[in-house]
Amino acid sequence: MKPAEFKRWRKSVELSQKDAAHALGLKRRVVQYYEKGERDGKKIEIPLTVRLACAAYSAGVRDYHGPDIPVKATPDSPVPDAIPPVAPE
Repeated sequence: MKPAEFKRWRKSVELSQKDAAHALGLKRRVVQYYEKGERDGKKIEIPLTVRLACAAYSAGVRDYHGPDIPVKATPDSPVPDAIPPVAPE
């Protein structure tokens, strides 16, 4: 993602620099660096994690706490004895 693409993404999802920073877990100044493509005269790249966060935000993901897939033991993958069974509530 190039700086102009990052800025175009931010505007396409109608976020201010401040709101984009909050949504991506960044400081506003970092968003400004990414849009400019440099910091203190040195070229910077937009990290993969930020690019993926932009894609997730565009897809409607606003937060993520891991998969909602229940873990099931199968005969091929026994559950270790050290993990106690979960009692029903």
